[in-house]
Amino acid sequence: MGDFADLKAAIEAEFPGWTVWRSDTGRWYATRTRDLTDAQLQAGHAMTLAADDAAGLRERLARRSDRPSERD
Repeated sequence: MGDFADLKAAIEAEFPGWTVWRSDTGRWYATRTRDLTDAQLQAGHAMTLAADDAAGLRERLARRSDRPSERD
């Protein structure tokens, strides 16, 4: 299914503005590369997302509610 570096690069290319990393326990995370505003935080936008694997992380990134506004 690919090594970590390849999967990381693919997710980061698909979702600009996010840095992907994996914990020592194998859980996958994506953290935004820039800070959120207070309004974004109050609206429920997450600074970091987590999933059990690369596919789950990709799915969480794709379905987050703030995705369209990220392009500004």
